[in-house]
Amino acid sequence: MREILSNLLWIGNTRDSHDVKNVLHLGIAAVIDLALEEPPVRLTREIIYCRLPLIDGAENQPVVLATAVETVARLIQEEVPTLVACSAGMSRSPAIVAAALSLIRGTDFETEFKQLAVNHPSDVAPGLWNELQELLKEV
Repeated sequence: MREILSNLLWIGNTRDSHDVKNVLHLGIAAVIDLALEEPPVRLTREIIYCRLPLIDGAENQPVVLATAVETVARLIQEEVPTLVACSAGMSRSPAIVAAALSLIRGTDFETEFKQLAVNHPSDVAPGLWNELQELLKEV
């Protein structure tokens, strides 16, 4: 798990999201689970849990994709400590976080993603990338 915004935003993988003890230790109040192929996370009742299943490619449901980006953006704006996780933490989660930051800051999605990817492995499927580009043009 890596911290993106101090005490506010983390990107992680399935193992990170299932580590309830560490999630609680870090003060994370919301978990956004993007991994369609993974089992749902079992968290304590006080943690916000949003399962927004995305595939690592094209053909995501537009409403689910938009909800993921808008939810992460809203949680950041409201300063809710949030973990965004997918299977490996290298594609869907950094892409959704970059899109949310782009939306909040009014910056370029690609620039936000490149900043997140510095010194961290990342590999966003072209279909997901294109879907997010199109989504951000509409908002």
